[in-house]
Amino acid sequence: MDILYLLIPLSAVLVLAILGIFAWALHNGQFDDLEQQGAQIFDGASPLDGRQGERVTTLEQSRRHERNAMTENP
Repeated sequence: MDILYLLIPLSAVLVLAILGIFAWALHNGQFDDLEQQGAQIFDGASPLDGRQGERVTTLEQSRRHERNAMTENP
């Protein structure tokens, strides 16, 4: 029972800290215009294929490269 005197205020402080961080993120614009941020991923010149570091131009070429790599290395 004595532990509740520690855990309840500690959990209340933790909730307040989480709410404070969330309010700070909202105030600083962390959640503004999520669509533009997602579109920037695909707006680059040509994305890198993470496995080999070579440039690929389309998603289909990337998939072909993955299939070729899987058939070459059984």
